[in-house]
Amino acid sequence: MIKLIYIIILIYFMAGGIGFYFINRNKEREVARKSYTKFGVYFIIINILFFSIIINPVMFKYIAFVIIAGGLIELFYLHQKSGYQQKGFFLLSLLVFLILAAGLYFFSRQSKEFILFSFLIISIFDSFSQITGQLWGRKKIFPEISPNKTLGGLAGGALVALGSAIFLRNMYGGPLAKLIPVAIGIIVFAFAGDLAASYYKRRYNAKDFSNLIPGHGGILDRFDSLIAGAAWTSLCVLMFNL
Repeated sequence: MIKLIYIIILIYFMAGGIGFYFINRNKEREVARKSYTKFGVYFIIINILFFSIIINPVMFKYIAFVIIAGGLIELFYLHQKSGYQQKGFFLLSLLVFLILAAGLYFFSRQSKEFILFSFLIISIFDSFSQITGQLWGRKKIFPEISPNKTLGGLAGGALVALGSAIFLRNMYGGPLAKLIPVAIGIIVFAFAGDLAASYYKRRYNAKDFSNLIPGHGGILDRFDSLIAGAAWTSLCVLMFNL
């Protein structure tokens, strides 16, 4: 089963690579190089997280802790960089982050199958919303907060992620009637987490949270969707005993 899932991941990456080729073929060399760097680094990140889950879930717990700690540092960093402006907004953002971070930590303690299923849906939505958005996205959703988010990207990423959730339903282990709401919630929370991170950066006039991850920016630039999506799955476990 795990071997089949990894083959599916590789197929998705091949499809994504083809998409990136069409996206970058007419762009300037430097712009294309940065795009391919982002794609390559993302491939490495996905592999690290995937194998940390299937080999020893304890490793994923440590990674979750690093993401939470790094995210906290980046929140404080942008606030400090602004000269400690908008303290009320910062404290509210910090509270929201801590709640979501608690959800991520609780998520990291679930069964290997449930973690892997949720992680795959989040990652598929995150990657294909970017690819389909750049290929076919026309109508911008929140141009003042996140100029690159389009209706086409949201719809494309959501459709691929939802279809993948149904295809991978044996990993979930529950009935389809429960799987669909869980998957839709993952998509909604992942999108909202990405949007919230973008809004925080705009309030502090920053493009990225940091430059720690080549092609991606900071920890929160890369893992905002994972933090929020994982928090939703934790809520589902607590409320519906999944």
